[in-house]
Amino acid sequence: MDTGLKTLILPAGAAATATAAGVLAEGGLVAFPTETVYGLGADAGNAGAIARLYQAKGRPAFNPLIAHVADLACARRIALFDGQALRLAEAFWPGPLTLVLPRALSCPVAELATAGLDTVAIRIPAHKVARDIIKAFGGAVVAPSANISGHVSPTTAEHVNGDLAGRIDLIIDGGPVEVGVESTIVGCFSDPTLLRPGGLTRAEIERVLGHPVLQAPPDLEGDGGQPIAPGMLASHYAPKTPVRLNASDVHVGEALLAFGPAKVARAELASVVMNLSEHGDLAEAAANLFGYLRALDKRNADAIAVMPIPDDGLGEAINDRLRRAAVGRN
Repeated sequence: MDTGLKTLILPAGAAATATAAGVLAEGGLVAFPTETVYGLGADAGNAGAIARLYQAKGRPAFNPLIAHVADLACARRIALFDGQALRLAEAFWPGPLTLVLPRALSCPVAELATAGLDTVAIRIPAHKVARDIIKAFGGAVVAPSANISGHVSPTTAEHVNGDLAGRIDLIIDGGPVEVGVESTIVGCFSDPTLLRPGGLTRAEIERVLGHPVLQAPPDLEGDGGQPIAPGMLASHYAPKTPVRLNASDVHVGEALLAFGPAKVARAELASVVMNLSEHGDLAEAAANLFGYLRALDKRNADAIAVMPIPDDGLGEAINDRLRRAAVGRN
């Protein structure tokens, strides 16, 4: 993907922090060091910026992203903490631990970042550069590894530039990272569950909890391939309303999820119409996807008819998500 974008590289410092915060606020993409690997940051509440992030990484599906926050108070505005989750947060944050928790009612993280799930992944990074940028930005920042999807995770700014030059706005060079592997992910369900091993050991987690953590069961890792968190597969979100894909017409009683300026036969029969992108922009469609599915699901239609969407670029991930939604209630 050659966007013709000029990627700026700045050494870490006060000026770079202010620049990074400004780029994030404008919906841009900023790579910065954490203690684990370099992350590719975007405003966690800006679905359009998150769609750009997926596009820049060539990420093959809408996997949940980790929301990085500055402090525990911010985390508690995003997610619901029980006693065990709070003990882990107080023991290991800032640090290489991600907690998967129920979304708070007023959670500001965009549904595109949570892949339409009712949980959200959160951590507070320990790296000073990362924390300074997040504090200066003033909100949550999603930050998967700053590399092309499937490539080796980056531990230097040079690695990031080799993968993402011309795809992102800014790289903050804070030198080599310390840990070099991604954060450990623990799902704070009724019983804490290790979803991904990483920079924090199982033994350290169990010492704080006072009991063993569960291992993610194998069946969760094979349920349609939709992760509940980075590194773990689980049940996907599916509307209660049946979904009909590649619709060339509309049946009586159906809602229509449209795409682009083209029309379908008998569109006037639709009980409600929502267009993912009237201009046929796949990034805009990705940003609107989960919110529109939920909105149509509340309209009590007999089914949701979905117009065909090109399968190139972000369209591949959009269609993947729609296929999961279509079979989810069968």
